[in-house]
Amino acid sequence: MNRKKIAVIFGGQSSEHIVSCMSAANVIDQINREKYEVLLIGITEEGRWIKTDSVEDIRSGAWKAGKVSAVLSPDATRKAVLLLEDGNVTEVQIDAAFPVLHGLYGEDGTIQGLFELARIPYVGCGVLASAISMDKLYTKIIVDRLGIRQAAYEPVYREELKAMEQVTLRIEGRFAYPVFVKPSNAGSSKGVNKAENRAELEHALREAACHDRKILVEEAIVGREIECAVFGGGTEEVKASGVGEILAAADFYDFEAKYFNEESRTVTDPELPGDAAERVRQAAISVFKAVDGYGLARVDFFVTEGGEVIFNEINTMPGFTAISMYPMLWEARGISKSTLVDMLIQHAMKRYI
Repeated sequence: MNRKKIAVIFGGQSSEHIVSCMSAANVIDQINREKYEVLLIGITEEGRWIKTDSVEDIRSGAWKAGKVSAVLSPDATRKAVLLLEDGNVTEVQIDAAFPVLHGLYGEDGTIQGLFELARIPYVGCGVLASAISMDKLYTKIIVDRLGIRQAAYEPVYREELKAMEQVTLRIEGRFAYPVFVKPSNAGSSKGVNKAENRAELEHALREAACHDRKILVEEAIVGREIECAVFGGGTEEVKASGVGEILAAADFYDFEAKYFNEESRTVTDPELPGDAAERVRQAAISVFKAVDGYGLARVDFFVTEGGEVIFNEINTMPGFTAISMYPMLWEARGISKSTLVDMLIQHAMKRYI
């Protein structure tokens, strides 16, 4: 059997570097080695691309000391990775790429553009969907057109913070405290803060500005945090999983609560009011289609006590860590992690058909 060669790319220059490494190790463990040969490429936080040979090195971080540099050729006639060692170049042709990258430079359309130039099939959303979904402000602009309820928001730009009092007065004129402050382009709740007063608002705006020049200030929504997994796009019908609920150990589901607080829990198929679960599923499909999604996404919502469904955000390369909701939701529907990874790779192969 002629095995397909898959380049799994992980790490990256974003604030979610460590999460990417955790996700990639789990994805690699689930790849069927009878069907696929893997080429493992890590991207350091400084942006260096390095070939590595083992999942153990990814988990330990030892891969960063690797001596073989990797370059993805943009030449569409080659469809290859160039490996550089001691002045020698080896060309390795690949059949597809699996970018297990979260956040900037991995989930925002940039690396997807490189795959498009090279005409290499790849897992996940394309340039447009990745860029739009990474940018929370532009996601909201699109969802506004769908008639799906979402938190009211006020955009703020980093350069406006020179006149901080004007900004805070504008926000206070629109929203009562508390409010949530988020970088428009960041994932895993990096740079997200809840502000209960003006001093906290100013601090939150400054911290968000460290992550992006575009900032979102949103009304606080009181509701349960509900997530839904989506698969499909292109020639494949878009399907939604059941729903899952986040039971955050912190005041809200921030980066620490997501990955490092063992008291945070996730529950599949929670009981929701009325037909809220089905409305979440249909809204998730609608949002995925509206951004021109392909492959996979996790779509996040709030559900209020009265059963109102409120869109929060879409994540086009959801985590595959041991506690990540995306694979858990499909497992609850009888699709194992290994089957899910195979489905994603097979779907990637259809990209240019």
